[in-house]
Amino acid sequence: MADHELDDIDREILYALQEEARNLSSSEIADRTEASSSTVRKRIQRLESEGVIKGYSADVDYQTSGYPLRMLLFCTAPIPERGDLIDEILAIPGVISVQELVTGEKNLLVTAVGEADDDITPVAQELLEMGLTVADEVLVRSHERTPFDDFSSRPKADDE
Repeated sequence: MADHELDDIDREILYALQEEARNLSSSEIADRTEASSSTVRKRIQRLESEGVIKGYSADVDYQTSGYPLRMLLFCTAPIPERGDLIDEILAIPGVISVQELVTGEKNLLVTAVGEADDDITPVAQELLEMGLTVADEVLVRSHERTPFDDFSSRPKADDE
């Protein structure tokens, strides 16, 4: 069961913020949810304080900004240490995300970006120096995202 019980208004707010947090006002979100602007603002504050909304960030196109290489490094860390290593891994120049995996031998997924191979190699070297095994490296051609559709009350493709 989820830590936070979300109702339809909460889910629609989350969908709207994922879709375009920068350009949507609470009034525009209120129009989507059929709630008042003040209700939307209070809900957003509650979702932030409960940790459902962890923050707001720019969706950077690394290729367009001069970093055309995106590498996924599947690593193996000692199970008791894998969660403790995340902040240290995030501090490595070029690393943009770390995911803790709970199945299989590969239990950390590190994403790094760079201009050239020479930018990615030091990331792998630092991971090795931390005692991790780099089990696999995958070069990503493209990376696109979309808001989680279960947060939207709009009809899904199958419902139309």
